[in-house]
Amino acid sequence: MGHKVHPYGFRLGINKPWLAKWYADRDYATLLQEDMRIRQLVSRQLANASVSQVEIERGINHVTVTVHSAKPGIVIGKGGQNVELLRTSIGKLTDKKVKLEIKEILQPELDAVLVAQNVAGQLERRIAFRKAVKQTVQRTIKAGAKGVKIQVSGRLGGAEMSRTEWDKEGRIPLGTLRADISYGVVHARTTYGRIGVKVWVYRGDQLGERPGSARTEPREPRQRPTRGRSRSTTASTSAATATVGAAAEPAAPTNGEPAAATAPEEA
Repeated sequence: MGHKVHPYGFRLGINKPWLAKWYADRDYATLLQEDMRIRQLVSRQLANASVSQVEIERGINHVTVTVHSAKPGIVIGKGGQNVELLRTSIGKLTDKKVKLEIKEILQPELDAVLVAQNVAGQLERRIAFRKAVKQTVQRTIKAGAKGVKIQVSGRLGGAEMSRTEWDKEGRIPLGTLRADISYGVVHARTTYGRIGVKVWVYRGDQLGERPGSARTEPREPRQRPTRGRSRSTTASTSAATATVGAAAEPAAPTNGEPAAATAPEEA
């Protein structure tokens, strides 16, 4: 049987940061439910703002909510009206001071959640799933991804029997911990049922010193040490050894007389 692991949870603390940064002993269940309600509220109010993920950080008497969006203008609104409305709505869910931050996603084509939302939107508009998946794969690869896989499951095309179809280009090294893989799941609610969309995007290896640091290219492959020395090195070493040995030995007599013994010098 397959043992599939969530690509994000598999890399927590290695090259992925936690989306909820807080600690609690007794009130853990209450704060967890509060986090879930905050995330549901943000996704419902900012449904058309291309929100990828929501980070929640808790202090002693404050809650910091960071919204990652590809359309920060829609999140902020005219004169900051939408931000104030969202902050007020979140404040009703918690009794602590709410601080709201907006971060822009510079390359939405490389974010798996946004790619899945795009495919799901096309399926809801009754676009053929093969066309939607293939065009999205090509667009993601063109944006700079090193690999992408898109899988759709459900009553595709309104068929009686549900099935799973997928398309892939490049490589998706799910077992490599240093691989920076973005993963997202979105449901497309169609008239003939719900269709699940899963997306994996491989954006290269992340070799930063801390989780979530800047992505870099893979390091150069290591040079294997040569087995044995080269002939020139061996010949030069042998010549040097022979010269040292000849200098250490006393000169041989030429007339057949024994060589005179040298007396040791007195100290």
